[in-house]
Amino acid sequence: MYHFFAEPEAFAEETVTITGQDAVHMTRVLRMKPGEEILVSSTAGGDWMCRTEEFSPEDVLCRILYRCEEDRELAARIHLFQGLPKSDKMEMIIQKAVELGAYRIIPVATRNAVVKLDEKKAAQKVVRWNAIAESAAKQSKRSMVPQVAGVMKFAEALAEASSYALKLMPYENAEGIGATRRAVSSAAPGTDIAVFIGPEGGFDPAEVEAAEAAGFYPVTLGKRILRTETAGLCILSALMLQLEE
Repeated sequence: MYHFFAEPEAFAEETVTITGQDAVHMTRVLRMKPGEEILVSSTAGGDWMCRTEEFSPEDVLCRILYRCEEDRELAARIHLFQGLPKSDKMEMIIQKAVELGAYRIIPVATRNAVVKLDEKKAAQKVVRWNAIAESAAKQSKRSMVPQVAGVMKFAEALAEASSYALKLMPYENAEGIGATRRAVSSAAPGTDIAVFIGPEGGFDPAEVEAAEAAGFYPVTLGKRILRTETAGLCILSALMLQLEE
């Protein structure tokens, strides 16, 4: 079944109007006709089973049949703070993080990051990254589209996560997998969780020290050294299993 997203204001009492590229895709690519059933999710959350009714060059009017009661979101909001990786790794990280249930992805400019983005390039990247997040949300039948935030400096990222209930920093020099298990098992429903992942060069010791002072908990992900594109997905998978209802 095809899955589309619409802004909250597109929903009326009995109808929802799909606009933009989704409407173009439905009409010109999928060649959909009136009477087809589709799943429509609000970007603010929530799923509705709908039936297409009217097609125009700009939009598609759909009749709301019923609201889907199944909740596809995790019980807590996981914010992935990802140190900027090289090449196009960020695109894969975003795609897989959305599939695993991340609530938000925040690119972070860390001290050891090889990639340096100026303001213009960063803005262009964020637009593309959000498009990838939306595509992954459709594919994985998410009830909302996780946001990819603008690139933050490390200190800004620490401040952003200051009030979160659980703050984890996978770090190659951390020890004790039992402590990692306890930290993951403490993830509680209804809370905000921060996961900080370093770039290819890892975290600078001063960054780890600053993170610990800000309440972050360095954890190990095992005896093997994981690449930056693997580490985040590893801890997200563990949190997903803990939080999945």
